[in-house]
Amino acid sequence: MKSILLIEDDPFLIDIYTTKFREAGFNVEVATDGEQGLRKLADSGPEGKKFDLLVLDIVLPQIDGWEILEKIGNWKLEIGNLRDLKIVVLSNLGQKEDVEKAFNMGATKYLIKAHYTPTEVVEEIKQVLE
Repeated sequence: MKSILLIEDDPFLIDIYTTKFREAGFNVEVATDGEQGLRKLADSGPEGKKFDLLVLDIVLPQIDGWEILEKIGNWKLEIGNLRDLKIVVLSNLGQKEDVEKAFNMGATKYLIKAHYTPTEVVEEIKQVLE
């Protein structure tokens, strides 16, 4: 069973996406801010939990999604379990510059929240994990 880490601060969206991801057969862990998300990723070292996919919001309390992408880029060299981590950015930021920046920082896919229903997000995630 594939494992997803969802880093999102909106309780309503956390509830919806967690339910949808679990219904689709994924294990889901949630972090409600960037700091907590980074801790969970850092704990996924050789002996820790391995996440197959990160679903990441950009606008977050504490540490934002840009900083998380930067840290993951640095950690991929040190934490073996992160090398194969797929990253789906799920954000309200829809400017072309934001999308390009995310891809340049290692995102696998960029989804603008307003353009996708939760069911469509699940379908996109399934494609990324195939």
